[in-house]
Amino acid sequence: MRLKDENKQEAIFQATIQLLNEIGFSDISMSKIAKRAKVSASTIYVYFENKEDMLSKLYTNVKQKLSQKVLAGIKDSMPVKVAFEQILRNQIEFIFSHKEEFLFLEQFSNSPLVKNLCLEDPSWMFQPLFDLVERGREQKLLKECDTMLLLVLTTAPVTNLAKMHFNGEYELNEININELIKMSWDAIKS
Repeated sequence: MRLKDENKQEAIFQATIQLLNEIGFSDISMSKIAKRAKVSASTIYVYFENKEDMLSKLYTNVKQKLSQKVLAGIKDSMPVKVAFEQILRNQIEFIFSHKEEFLFLEQFSNSPLVKNLCLEDPSWMFQPLFDLVERGREQKLLKECDTMLLLVLTTAPVTNLAKMHFNGEYELNEININELIKMSWDAIKS
């Protein structure tokens, strides 16, 4: 039995992300991934049972990277508004420094393939974010409504403007980012 090499697994993940962003889910194959990752097709099966297993693990891997970046520097002792603003800045930083992963998540989450895969629920990775919203409600700083409504009101504008930025339809600069964060806070504050 061959030993697993984390560098090869990461190369396979990166090759898959690049190919999915270039050609989409319908045209991707293990042989194309192997060629892009510069490994043999049989090497992929050392790490993954099949394409579905690989895509599920890739999704979890990228979500883990996103959650770590989004929650970086967030502490329970921070004021809710400060933590909220930092989370949005962290999200924007992740999107711009991990464009390929961001585009993969967007494509993946909108694909019918998602329903066919047995995906791990990634919400546990974002538990501190849910805790922050709860703390904000307890302190009467945030609107009393469903947590997901509050989170969508803040994260959806960021992802939509980032996609527009990458398509050349909008310039997401520091001035716009500051205004976006202010408007997002205004949308959820009580």
